[in-house]
Amino acid sequence: MEHVHGLILAGGRGTRFWPKSRRATAKQVLRLFGDRSLIQQTVDRLRPVLPPERIWILTNGHLRDEIVRQLPEVPKRQILAEPAQRNTAPAIGLAAQILYGLDPESIMGVFPADHVIGKPREYVRLLKAALKAARAGKIVVLGIQPRWPETGYGYIEFPKGVQPGGSESLPVKRFREKPDAKTAARFLKAGNFYWNAGMFFWKTSVLLDALRQHLPKTASLLASLPPFGSRKFAKSLGEAFPKTENISIDYAVLERAANVVGLPAGDIAWNDVGSWNAVYELHARDRAGNALRTHTMIENSTGNYVDAEKKLVALLGVKDLIVVDTPDALLIADRGRAQQVGELVKLLEAAGHHHLL
Repeated sequence: MEHVHGLILAGGRGTRFWPKSRRATAKQVLRLFGDRSLIQQTVDRLRPVLPPERIWILTNGHLRDEIVRQLPEVPKRQILAEPAQRNTAPAIGLAAQILYGLDPESIMGVFPADHVIGKPREYVRLLKAALKAARAGKIVVLGIQPRWPETGYGYIEFPKGVQPGGSESLPVKRFREKPDAKTAARFLKAGNFYWNAGMFFWKTSVLLDALRQHLPKTASLLASLPPFGSRKFAKSLGEAFPKTENISIDYAVLERAANVVGLPAGDIAWNDVGSWNAVYELHARDRAGNALRTHTMIENSTGNYVDAEKKLVALLGVKDLIVVDTPDALLIADRGRAQQVGELVKLLEAAGHHHLL
């Protein structure tokens, strides 16, 4: 895979995973499944295509030290902290600008840091097909065949009759916003609407051309940076990056560009791990449907998720709860309201409990 690099986006706070996820220990560095954190698993999955020395990570100042500690195989200078939070278009544009300066023939894949993919071999096959299309000058997106009428994801509309699992890229008719429940059910029935997985592939030159066309202010600011590794780079980045536009790559480029194609993935067991309920669904459960990550005594209790290190937890007559314990905070929530855990973080912030954020 000559000229190919990978960018892992790892700047989110993961507020829906409070109290485990904090500013300095956000979701992507947590060990939710096994002994490797989510970002470590992301790097592991990419190894058949991308060695660690061609991995780049963009994160924030709170998380950088922990990511450096967890990923000693990735060159330290390639783990960058954004000077300000500016969404995915400026972040990806920055990486493209750096890589193009190092190698004008460079190709990049963009990957979230915090997803789970249960079938890595099938995933690697998709990556190779996506990079082949990117090498030909296309902007490539990865679509996940929907398994239920999800309202929390954006959708990619492919031509009718699309079949999952092919190795040839297909034209993308258009991108669809997160739908209401009725529209999501229609998308699922139609069969040619796929979840947008947030994974993209392109030549850096192609992406930079698209930014110059569709986001000229940000493109100009990034182009003004001195070469990566120069003494002036960090200072110039700190001055220029906060002035870039706060916009996603989807809105800035993908929905406007003409050369966008997609790969409709087959079953790669993909999950974006969007809440504690998703963690519950991915873990093994006992006969009563309880997912237990600590020593637990259970009496007449079903459908619970328990994560409390070095502590006995006793459940009596409860169902469908999330119980997550840390040294300074305890979460007890209805599993059906797992998506709302992030609202608790907003309340803590408003109340001035910054030591818990």
